[in-house]
Amino acid sequence: MFVLDSRLQQDTVALGDFPLSRLLLMNDAQYPWFILVPRREDVSEIFQLAPDDQQQLWHEAAGLAEVLKDTFQADKMNVANLGNVVSQLHVHVIVRRRDDAAWPGPVWGKHPPQPYSADALQALRGKLRMVLGDDFRFEQE
Repeated sequence: MFVLDSRLQQDTVALGDFPLSRLLLMNDAQYPWFILVPRREDVSEIFQLAPDDQQQLWHEAAGLAEVLKDTFQADKMNVANLGNVVSQLHVHVIVRRRDDAAWPGPVWGKHPPQPYSADALQALRGKLRMVLGDDFRFEQE
């Protein structure tokens, strides 16, 4: 049974689900920072996924990055699978802009997180509702 890592639960807001992955939003309003977590049990590496799931994860990550780049006017999209702190397989999809707080360095640990306000979170969800495809199912708010 799929269970989301407690650290991911603590640091993010659940937005909904693609066919394979849960979509999370890092609760740091300095960056549009999203995380895809395949809903598979006991997986820490991409190569541990079945071949079809590997392809689906890449499809979801690349598709999400493309939509986010246009929606948030990104200068660069960072797509990464690290897992040094949280071993559960997850892929970061981060919108980067030359004027963001950490540019050009990594977003990890650069500045203390600034949680989203309720209004900002609602506005972000509204943007995503307009651009995410039919294969995405939003969480109940």
